[in-house]
Amino acid sequence: MNRPVVLISLESPHSFWRLSPEHERALSAAFPGVEFRTATKADVPHQLAEAHVYFGWRLEPSWLLDAPHLRWIASPAAGTDHLPVAEAHSVGVALTRSYGFHGRPMAEHAMGMILGFSRGLFMSRLAQRNRTWWKDDLAEEFFDLAGATMTIVGCGSIGGHLARAARSFGMNVIGVRRTPPLAAGGGITWMRTSTVRQAVAVAEVVVDLLPATRTTDRFFDHDLFMAFKPRSLFLNLGRATTVDQAALLAALNAGHLRGAALDVFDPKPLPSRHPLRLHPRVVLTPKSSTLSRTYMDEAVAFFTDNLHRYLSGQPLNGLAEAPASHSPYVGG
Repeated sequence: MNRPVVLISLESPHSFWRLSPEHERALSAAFPGVEFRTATKADVPHQLAEAHVYFGWRLEPSWLLDAPHLRWIASPAAGTDHLPVAEAHSVGVALTRSYGFHGRPMAEHAMGMILGFSRGLFMSRLAQRNRTWWKDDLAEEFFDLAGATMTIVGCGSIGGHLARAARSFGMNVIGVRRTPPLAAGGGITWMRTSTVRQAVAVAEVVVDLLPATRTTDRFFDHDLFMAFKPRSLFLNLGRATTVDQAALLAALNAGHLRGAALDVFDPKPLPSRHPLRLHPRVVLTPKSSTLSRTYMDEAVAFFTDNLHRYLSGQPLNGLAEAPASHSPYVGG
């Protein structure tokens, strides 16, 4: 019997998002009966012809036509909206995302954004350029995290990490998802998506962790922003398509929102004169919430566990569902 072929294409200008020689050696040692091949993005379409498994950042739908032996596509990313989920399902190829290791850096990122507003750090950064003293301004702007409520919309495993971080600051946490877990825990008060307006109405901080699906498109619209508690803070670490940016700007300009911290936005990058770039109450980060020096180490560990499952015929972790049945409010 021929050895299974695993094709890997994990290129990046950043070392923590790139497969290293050490990772390659570890995989080969763990699976002596598997043939591992690495490929540049340009070479992937040609090398897929002999691959049974593909582990990479991206795969174009057209590449599936020339991959007769392919049975599994594995991505180190938490989301799958950039991958050919429907096309893979149509030809009987499993597609998995990764999870469990994106939450820590994203929770750190979110808390950094929140502290920047709650302690007036962003305001001070702007004021120090042309103000002698601005303590009175901060006295009007700051807010306490202890006793405040954070509502996480799309509260899955990443939301769980964020909830723990928020609880360490004394915050109360509401988790919103289509189907709350049966066993309550983690200090989260669970609410269904159908009651999202009640969930945001009591929160000083609202965090969007929704994935991009047909049902989450412009989920945060004018009506939902108007349901927010006055002077609340909005964060988006999910997907840009889940927010109506014009409605967000209107809520900011009306003073209904304290501010917005956005790790995702559309288009990417924003034009230099875009109102979100110039707004004094908006902080943008360049889709950097998952930056972590241990990212690829943990991604390879997740893949290693799944490869053991694949080779022994066990169910794979992180299987992406067909789009028609995708659960939009679980989060990653």
